Amino acid sequence: MFTGIVEELGEITAVEKLADASRFRLRGPVVTEGAKHGDSIAVNGVCLTVVEHEGDEFTADVMAETLDRSSLGALAVGSRVNLERPTAVGDRLGGHIVQGHVDGTGEIVERKPSENWEIVKVSLPAGLARYVVEKGSITVDGVSLTVVDAGPDYFTISLIPTTLALTTLGIKQPGDPVNLEVDVIAKYVERMLGDRVAHGAAPSSAQEATQ
Repeated sequence: MFTGIVEELGEITAVEKLADASRFRLRGPVVTEGAKHGDSIAVNGVCLTVVEHEGDEFTADVMAETLDRSSLGALAVGSRVNLERPTAVGDRLGGHIVQGHVDGTGEIVERKPSENWEIVKVSLPAGLARYVVEKGSITVDGVSLTVVDAGPDYFTISLIPTTLALTTLGIKQPGDPVNLEVDVIAKYVERMLGDRVAHGAAPSSAQEATQ
């Protein structure tokens, strides 16, 4: 599990195209400290497994499913990426619960800079809109953020100088893809309520009181 608090900006140093996958070599001095084979590291919000580790670099295999459902397929040598190690038991939950399982991709639509922050508008796939609410949480390229405004096919986020300086969101431009992971709690609630309706469960007294 991750929290969406990016630890460092890493860099893609090599990309090997395989038959139905890709192998990435990434540089990240912070996240590779103490890393070993089998560890998990989130790359732009995608949970990847460390295959090899040497110095301040590690390699990770990315299967076709992940390449298709995320923006990792667009990465090339020199691309900057957000890196985060899993949360240790007992650590503070600085962002929100992030699984590293990307739900889809959006695009940066526009950026509106101001003196102390920047408002960024991101397109939203239709199937994800129901999980995104004003002041709710969303993960964009692995960064835990608060939704400012939620529309039918977009949402906006407000980025402080620290986020702009220390993550890829400071350099992404209109048209660039970003990985999106919605709040997993919303998906579980939807599934449970859907099951109740499907099985004809009677509404609770609280529900009856509001009808």
